[in-house]
Amino acid sequence: MDIQVLDSSKTKQKTSVTITGSKSESNRLLLLKALYPCIDIENSSNSDDSVLMQKALSSDGDMIDIHHAGTAMRFLTAYFSIQDGREVTLTGSSRMKERPIGILVDALKLLGADIQYLENEGFPPLKIRGKKLTNSKVTLKANVSSQYISALLLIASKLENGLELTLDGKITSVPYIKMTLELLNEIGVETKFEDNVISVKPQLKQTAPRTLVVESDWSSASYYFSIAALSDIGTEIKLSSYKKNSLQGDSILSELYKEFGVATSFENNSVTIKKAKKVDNNKTIEFDLRNAPDIAQTIAVTAFGLGLECSLTGLHTLKIKETDRLVALKTELEKFGAEVEITDESLCLKPSKSIVSNVSVETYNDHRMAMAFAPLGLKATLQVNDSEVVSKSYPQFWEDLKSIGFQLEVTEAKSLS
Repeated sequence: MDIQVLDSSKTKQKTSVTITGSKSESNRLLLLKALYPCIDIENSSNSDDSVLMQKALSSDGDMIDIHHAGTAMRFLTAYFSIQDGREVTLTGSSRMKERPIGILVDALKLLGADIQYLENEGFPPLKIRGKKLTNSKVTLKANVSSQYISALLLIASKLENGLELTLDGKITSVPYIKMTLELLNEIGVETKFEDNVISVKPQLKQTAPRTLVVESDWSSASYYFSIAALSDIGTEIKLSSYKKNSLQGDSILSELYKEFGVATSFENNSVTIKKAKKVDNNKTIEFDLRNAPDIAQTIAVTAFGLGLECSLTGLHTLKIKETDRLVALKTELEKFGAEVEITDESLCLKPSKSIVSNVSVETYNDHRMAMAFAPLGLKATLQVNDSEVVSKSYPQFWEDLKSIGFQLEVTEAKSLS
């Protein structure tokens, strides 16, 4: 299914949207619930990734297919490694088989895990024979994906001697690591993060029953920040349920989007974003997104839509996502008339005075490509191909856009350009 985003410049001035739980928090808590069944979870994400994660954790089969769910692949590799006496094959889509897993597998093997590659060395699918892991010390390069680190931390309290994880160098995506540690603390697991060493104590005593409420997803909120930025002054969008002291790294949106003239206010469990002022077109937007790379696509599209120069760094993990997001961003932005330069870890966008209309946006099986480009419907007519890909993280995205006044039309799977 494709969706055509028609001229949506006349969206409602004041609207509200409720967004389901954070995919990042939900997937961590789902794994912890599998390890500690006394935990209950409320407001869990309804994303494809979280549904697949839950299905895999509840399966007693010996073949686990997680399709495109990269977080699930990493977390489940660690989880099944400690399921003593159980043997599983963990596989995924053709793209998943191109996404590296060797760093995590090597670390788990150092802890004593029994994991075998079934096709290409360093990549899924994996044959995992669960066992008790008694080793407790491992070192990783600090700039690896935080999901490798979190995968190890999530199982650490179930290791006989806990875990001492040393990170060598400058750490990437610190907020996601801190989120994992904070959730461990919430269920009573003792952790310490000092300098570049993270320690997790083994959980010897019984965990008390408790209910944990998942905060709504900040990555999903990013598209509304973009809509506000591209809208007329005075436009307000109220989002729930969010908290000011969020565990999610993408909550930095409330600070970053000040550069796009968007003001953010918190009240009770909601956040209101408002286009408060016009942006100086002569300014250059410069952000280091190493701690929040998932919002890079949204920010780049916002800057382009406002005709701003934009320099984004810290993007080295984007090359191993659902697609190579740097190449995909460059390709699709250039269809609209953008001038874009990329390296392995950065993107530079030149200011544009006009936007080409009637463009067909390819999504590359990447939910964030679809959602990041949708706000451009405020500036031009465009078509989003394979629009249902949004279900990976935000299944009701298109319905929510319609509710705030976007003009959408389902079309046959064919290109506009």
